[in-house]
Amino acid sequence: MAKYLLLIAALLCAGAANADNSKANAPVVVDSDGFKEPLSKLKINPGLDQREFERSTLSALNVYDPLEQWNRRVYHFNYRFDQWVFLPVVNGYRYVTPGFLRTGVSNFFNNLGDVPNLLNSLLQFKGHRSMEITGRLLLNTTIGIAGLWDPATAMGLPRQDEDFGQTLGFYGVPGGPYFVLPILGPSNIRDTGGLVVDFSAESAINYLNVSEVSSNHPEIWVLRGIDKRYQTNFRYGQLNSPFEYEKVRYVYTESRKLRIAE
Repeated sequence: MAKYLLLIAALLCAGAANADNSKANAPVVVDSDGFKEPLSKLKINPGLDQREFERSTLSALNVYDPLEQWNRRVYHFNYRFDQWVFLPVVNGYRYVTPGFLRTGVSNFFNNLGDVPNLLNSLLQFKGHRSMEITGRLLLNTTIGIAGLWDPATAMGLPRQDEDFGQTLGFYGVPGGPYFVLPILGPSNIRDTGGLVVDFSAESAINYLNVSEVSSNHPEIWVLRGIDKRYQTNFRYGQLNSPFEYEKVRYVYTESRKLRIAE
């Protein structure tokens, strides 16, 4: 039995040797650029880490930020406020409020936000989007009982965000210097002015009498702020990078350009 096993092993070794010789004698296929094994030429410096890589790419993240010293201080304030005040309040709100009620609150305030969305969509001559937002307002205000439910999304009319900052950008107004707002976060001079216009328009229209009631009950504004933070997924420090400020600044600036161009 052992003889048969030794014979089989010898045949297998001979076959493997012939296969290796045939591979060695096979012609080498040369790439069109002349490199046979380009990956073998790749040199990696083990001393480089993620931070070094980020430093080398900072030049691509340049944004006009003449107020950077002030903005960084506000950014740090927002970071601490979020960590010590805002998120604990939001977590408490999530803990004591049932999920269906939180959803109803979010839907209600989102329905109010569709009013400036519609105005800005009209100002930007977005006919199709204006019709969709109008349909959302009609459906959610009636069938959705003042916006507590969101049947419009289920019927294929998702929520759209349009603000006066985008409207100004649509007409060619430049963003201007980058600007970090206390608590509200990243912005620029143009978009900050747009926030004031949107707020004024929503208050003047007084949709569902909310603005008038809110003037006598400021807790409604507090609830709206908590809900806004509840719906925002961003968390300070989640990028795990010493260059988080630069990255947030760049992402905000580029995302605004895309939203204006759409």
